Amino acid sequence: MDRRKFFRIASATGAGLAAGSLVGKPFAAAMPGWSGQQPAKPATNIEEALKIPRTKNSMPGLYPGKVVKIFNPDSVVNETPVESVAYDMLAQSMLLLTGASNLKKAWRQFVGPKEIIGLKVNPIGGTLLSTSHAVVKSVIKQMEEAGIPKKNIVIWDRRGLQLEEAGFNAQNYPGIKMLSTEYQENGSYYGADGKLLSEHRIDKDWYYWADCEQEYDDYTLPFMVNGGKYSYFSKVCTQEVDKIINIPIMKNAGAAVTLCLKNLGFGVITNTSRLHRDLWAETCAQVCAFPPIRDKVVLHIADGLIGCYDGGPGANPQFICQYNTILVGTDPVAVDRIGHEIIIGRRIAEGRQQSQQEAAPRGLAKLQLAQEYGLGVADIDKIQLIEN
Repeated sequence: MDRRKFFRIASATGAGLAAGSLVGKPFAAAMPGWSGQQPAKPATNIEEALKIPRTKNSMPGLYPGKVVKIFNPDSVVNETPVESVAYDMLAQSMLLLTGASNLKKAWRQFVGPKEIIGLKVNPIGGTLLSTSHAVVKSVIKQMEEAGIPKKNIVIWDRRGLQLEEAGFNAQNYPGIKMLSTEYQENGSYYGADGKLLSEHRIDKDWYYWADCEQEYDDYTLPFMVNGGKYSYFSKVCTQEVDKIINIPIMKNAGAAVTLCLKNLGFGVITNTSRLHRDLWAETCAQVCAFPPIRDKVVLHIADGLIGCYDGGPGANPQFICQYNTILVGTDPVAVDRIGHEIIIGRRIAEGRQQSQQEAAPRGLAKLQLAQEYGLGVADIDKIQLIEN
């Protein structure tokens, strides 16, 4: 196993543990010297973010508490998502969400032809389990049909190498720009000046501060960009796009799920490894409350054509499954709450846990926090779920 693959697996495992993969006991119970008391949470700068006035585009967006769920058993054939079926599922979702009479009107509620639109994907699982090309290409096709020029569409994620490995490249997406925070040139993460190339891709005017830190070795640092107590936002979201469409995968992280909030919370900032143990749920919710995310993400499309119910957020073949589902909404908390029901339900069916209650204290923590920050609806009884 090369170090790059090891780092990916180790990072995913850490996220799963922090999310509470030790069913029935808190994460701290596995740590030496645990006394039965939960440690105090490290302080963060979330209060500063919450003081900044909201805008008309701020999450939970145009349709708070509303989620469209489309299931189609024909969406995956021979373990491959079918683009034509994904297109129809997405079209149906957009019309049901917006109530618009046609797709152009539906999409124009969120994006315009003069705006730069960033599609935030999740490529961490490589060709095995990443945001599907069937869904991403359907999004691009429908936006083009709505008058959004291809040159104004950007596919992006934190790690450029993972984008390439998952097939997000010029060959598969001609005319679409690929952007990332962490990237290489000529096989190196460092420029001629000896500094990380990624330092040019971070915006030091926007940061998530947390009173915890971790030392990184020479191999790990390029993936983290910086150490210390600051996690800087990517310039992609602060400067280079006007609107963001979030396209996560339906995956688990222990007895929690990693959909909308996690794809953003840990995907748009640097120096994240330090946050997994004590601030996993907080990071997922709090980073999304900062204006570069809160005010720009206008739509969430959770790709559940193929997902997983255990072993996430990495890709483990034995736990990959076909949900044959997409969830669409402007409210990331509500979308995550419905996704939680689907994934945890599958975990129970597969014997990975015994009940929904085992997941609730940890698995729902980030949703409850996000609701407190005004990002959406976590109470499932208050969510309007529309199914086909």
